[in-house]
Amino acid sequence: MALPDNDARGDNDDRTVYAGTVPPTPATNPAPAVEPPASAAGAADRNDHADNTLPAGTRLGEFEIIGLVGIGGFGIVYLAEDHSLGRRVALKEYMPSSLAARGQGLQVTVKSQRHVETFEAGRRSFVNEARLLAQFDHPALVKVYRFWEANGTAYMVMPYYEGLTLKRTLQQMKGQPDEAWLRRLLAPLLDALEVMHAAQVFHRDIAPDNIMLLSGERPLLLDFGAARHVISDMTQALTVILKPGYAPIEQYAEMPELKQGAWTDIYALAAVVHLAIVGKTPPPAVGRAVNDTMQPLAQQLAGRYSDAFLRAIDRGLAVQPKDRPQTVAEFRALLGLDHASAMTAPASPAGGSTAHAAPRIGDAAKPSRSPLLLAGVVVALALGAGGYWLSQRPATQTAARAPETPAAPPASDAARTTPIAPETAAAVVPPVTVPAGPFNALDEIDRIFQQRDRDHSVTVALEKAQVRIGRDRLSFRVSSSKPGYLYVLMVGTDKQHFYKLFPNAVDTRNRIAAGQSIALPRSGWVMVAGGPPGANQFVAVVSENPRDFSDTGLVAVDPFAEFPLDSAASIVAAHQGTQSPFLGKPVCPKGSTACSDAYGAAAFTIEETD
Repeated sequence: MALPDNDARGDNDDRTVYAGTVPPTPATNPAPAVEPPASAAGAADRNDHADNTLPAGTRLGEFEIIGLVGIGGFGIVYLAEDHSLGRRVALKEYMPSSLAARGQGLQVTVKSQRHVETFEAGRRSFVNEARLLAQFDHPALVKVYRFWEANGTAYMVMPYYEGLTLKRTLQQMKGQPDEAWLRRLLAPLLDALEVMHAAQVFHRDIAPDNIMLLSGERPLLLDFGAARHVISDMTQALTVILKPGYAPIEQYAEMPELKQGAWTDIYALAAVVHLAIVGKTPPPAVGRAVNDTMQPLAQQLAGRYSDAFLRAIDRGLAVQPKDRPQTVAEFRALLGLDHASAMTAPASPAGGSTAHAAPRIGDAAKPSRSPLLLAGVVVALALGAGGYWLSQRPATQTAARAPETPAAPPASDAARTTPIAPETAAAVVPPVTVPAGPFNALDEIDRIFQQRDRDHSVTVALEKAQVRIGRDRLSFRVSSSKPGYLYVLMVGTDKQHFYKLFPNAVDTRNRIAAGQSIALPRSGWVMVAGGPPGANQFVAVVSENPRDFSDTGLVAVDPFAEFPLDSAASIVAAHQGTQSPFLGKPVCPKGSTACSDAYGAAAFTIEETD
């Protein structure tokens, strides 16, 4: 069982209040509180529950109660000995103190007939939560060994965990945690959420007091609070249930256009990071929906954390669900985190953590763009400002040439194309405001991503989210739920170079089938990190039709192509419409009465380090 520290009481009166972090022994009373209770009310609450607790020595099947671990408004947690397997466990009993009390022996009885329905709904939810958790097996999720109903109530048995909540950990730090610490915290939590979401299960209550840091600061996501939410729904106002800083707009009301999903948990997790690096939660989402005055983190904290990291958190905190990453995989890629990261947690500095400024984008000297001959075996090209060394076998070497206009798709592809009228396409792809002011290539990456068809899923799996300059190869795999043509654009680490990486002069086969994935680079070319240090931002696009880039000013940088930034602002100004001109124009079969501009997209980040 995950055991939050006592300060959790201050946020939520229905959470379990724990007597301490030192496990009691059979020969002693429960250990005194290691930390003082959050308030006098907290102590009074524990006294109110004293008659409901089971005494040490009580047997529940093979489990023997050793002592009290904690008491809350909806349950009591005991330390117990599992005599069957010879181990200590946490045993949680469903006991909503406002509705029920201990009767004779082990029996739990409802205080009033009018509470029976609410009590039973909470018990069903308690059991359902236990059943749910029992099916998962992930180091960052609470594990349930057993659950059952008896004595008028229900029980679940879990490992006995000890640690501090993230909330208390942050309070004890001397400064804000650095980016590396946060990344190591987020990686296992995202992996755990992905496991849950794959089963169509959403946490919907992620907050700093629902994340525990175990020994070695391994994060554990806890307190799904199913019974608590059911009872609260039936007896309290909605504002009591939600945590205003962490609950996205879709949790404030049940509206068909604002469904809850993976993006709901992503908002809450991004809000946790906001608290960690700003020192306060974001403004309540319901207020932001009316007048969003929150300054983006990429502006607030520029230079203290990497731009890509801050932009990813900003994306996760978008007010409208459709503007957030739709899946954990998408959010992970934006953050530049590896998939299925090791369950190692951040190593916290003694006594806390201080903020460390991330390397400034573009501080390092730009590498040479001259071709480099490596032992006569490969030809390498260093793309300036955060590009990649591209190695290519002599047999497939191609002379530099301007990017060609794509040919119309073959007849078989044309037959599959379903043209949609421009106004239909506009309904599928919501308009995005054209950025004002100086040209910013990252804004174009953003526009391309935001204009994607939300019904077309594109995902990217990275081989490595961090690559070492001059040593590590860049490799990733792109998957698409619909057929189309794959294009990959990249903004370099100093934000002064904007490339079309794929298709390129070496590899022009960019057709992808529905459900298929393409691993890049394919055989015949290799990309190795070329520096300088920083984060490269990518967008992978799968377009329904092939695209013509002839109006974008592309310049061949063999084998890739680069958008010239000196003329980029004029290209944007001359472009009609809100969609980025740097995605090119769709090329449709001859005779088509309408030409679909629809595409799916995934944004992701790869960081280069020394």
